[in-house]
Amino acid sequence: MNVATGGKGTRVLLTGAAYAALFLAGAVQGLIGSFQYSRNAPLGAIVFCVVLLATCLLGAWAMRSVSGALWPAIGWIVASFVLSMPVSSGSVIITNSAAGKWYLYGGTVCSLSAIGLSIGALARRTGIRSR
Repeated sequence: MNVATGGKGTRVLLTGAAYAALFLAGAVQGLIGSFQYSRNAPLGAIVFCVVLLATCLLGAWAMRSVSGALWPAIGWIVASFVLSMPVSSGSVIITNSAAGKWYLYGGTVCSLSAIGLSIGALARRTGIRSR
């Protein structure tokens, strides 16, 4: 099997795979967090939010782009908010409790903060300055 490495097609494929892995990492964090956020409430929810913030920041740092922070945030938001919706039988996974609010709102704020911090880091790195 003759596979050329270093070509543009390989680079695009690897970049896409890395973004897909970041999305899945965020989705898995959302899936696990949705069931475990109430442990040591509300401290458990806050810990899950800080882990999401770290994942987004590390993703942005590793990919050297804002998209590295965006994809784990999207994965987390999709997983968490889908699991917070009630089903026809009436059961809800993320309840309307203090821990549930800390988890959903705190995770959203942490993901948006990570995206904002990565935009700021990108602006500093490229030399873009506000007037």
